[in-house]
Amino acid sequence: MAIQRMDNVGIVVEDMDAAIAFFGELGMELEGRTEVQGLVADQCTGLVGVHCDIAMLRTPDGHSRLELSRYRTPAVISTGPRDRPHNVLGTHRVMFAVDDLEDTVARLRPHGAELVGGIARFEDSYLLCYLRGPAGIIVGLAEQLN
Repeated sequence: MAIQRMDNVGIVVEDMDAAIAFFGELGMELEGRTEVQGLVADQCTGLVGVHCDIAMLRTPDGHSRLELSRYRTPAVISTGPRDRPHNVLGTHRVMFAVDDLEDTVARLRPHGAELVGGIARFEDSYLLCYLRGPAGIIVGLAEQLN
């Protein structure tokens, strides 16, 4: 077997508390916070002088995790505007299944969430939308209708 499971998805953020609040409102549970630095962090990331705050969150079912990182050093690099369109190469989006899509969007708006397009209905199966979350990442939401 090549892999056992997908352990987590990592996102670099500027405001750790705001990102934790956003994903907490989405329903993720904070497992813990720590900071990492030193040789192992440098070797793993390929960077020099890593000093990073880390927060690990998990989905309510316990099967998926999100690792938020806020770099103290080296400085964060911005690769362009945060409102990049959906078809840019690289990280595409993180998708979450939700019970009530419209309610979830409403709860996330005070945390800075903005719809990328609109709420779409896929046949009689799903309501779907993409919104921008912390650090401009696109977060997908899907509500199964049947």
